[in-house]
Amino acid sequence: MQTEIIRNAHEKGHIGVKYTEKHLQDYYYIPKLRQKVEKIISNCVHCILINQKRGKKEGLLHPLQKEDTPLHTYHIDHLGPLESTNKNYKYVLAIIDAFTKFVCIYPTKSTTSAEVIAKLEIQKAVFGSPFQIISDRGTAFTSGDFADYCAKEEIKHHAITTGLPRANGQIERINQTIISVLSKLSLENPNKWYKFTNELQLTINSTYQRSIDTTPFELLFGTKMNTGGLDKLKEMVEVEFQANFEAQREELRKHAKQQIFKIQEENRKTYNLRRREPKSYRVGDLVAIKRTQFGPNLKLKPKYFGPYSITRAKGGNTYDVIKEGNHEGPNFTTTCAEYLKPWNMMSEL
Repeated sequence: MQTEIIRNAHEKGHIGVKYTEKHLQDYYYIPKLRQKVEKIISNCVHCILINQKRGKKEGLLHPLQKEDTPLHTYHIDHLGPLESTNKNYKYVLAIIDAFTKFVCIYPTKSTTSAEVIAKLEIQKAVFGSPFQIISDRGTAFTSGDFADYCAKEEIKHHAITTGLPRANGQIERINQTIISVLSKLSLENPNKWYKFTNELQLTINSTYQRSIDTTPFELLFGTKMNTGGLDKLKEMVEVEFQANFEAQREELRKHAKQQIFKIQEENRKTYNLRRREPKSYRVGDLVAIKRTQFGPNLKLKPKYFGPYSITRAKGGNTYDVIKEGNHEGPNFTTTCAEYLKPWNMMSEL
């Protein structure tokens, strides 16, 4: 009868371990009561779906390995929708080179894969194709057309885990700058924001960045950008500077890579102080997954969906899961340990 007694005491208000134990001690003596209360509450379906996870968040920071050459890896993302313009621009496609932090900003009319591919073709005409692209799981980047394009151009595409924007942190940080500056530049006429994207791109690429200890333009091209009037032609680099260009560029790149590693290590240590090692799951384990999108009338909805079963452990504490039974939530998705809870259906104490 112990299981039913403990469960009934907990379900009166779905109270926590401490108060459930205290309530039971007033009426019963049950050996190893704390251990049994913890086990029953950890398997309460209502608590699994509604309660937030407690304690330090799971998942340590794993900085991406940086290549020591420019234009190897692009981070790419859409911003918007923004104020509609008379040219029907509603979004911004931002592309940033992982090593040099060189940014390209394109106004777009939609978030379709066709427009993304068109902008990448513009990039290709100037820089060639990258070896790797990192993006979120937006439909533009998960479509068959985008997969075919990456295969044709021999580009490795890495899609980050759903609901985990820090996995594509470089583009998320530059997005904040783009939105903030465009808002200020177009304050008097918001539907003309697209006219400022070229000027914004120039400014970002000519601004000193701590992570590379120089400007993106100088690291990529080995010379300072002429930021004079936009209608002026770029002045030619002096003859003697050209002679030293190659040697200077190599020194800039070596210094930039050391600086990137230094900042990453600082960020990793600071971030991990607030984290703990994530729980490991195996294929077949039943879990609840966190609801990552909220909107109107969802405040009182369960914070987790479940049960789901693990179908694949992908490394980096990320997992593929599939729905078990008929309940709210996606049929299958990719998530991470931070957004998982065990769904341990208990047979006995």
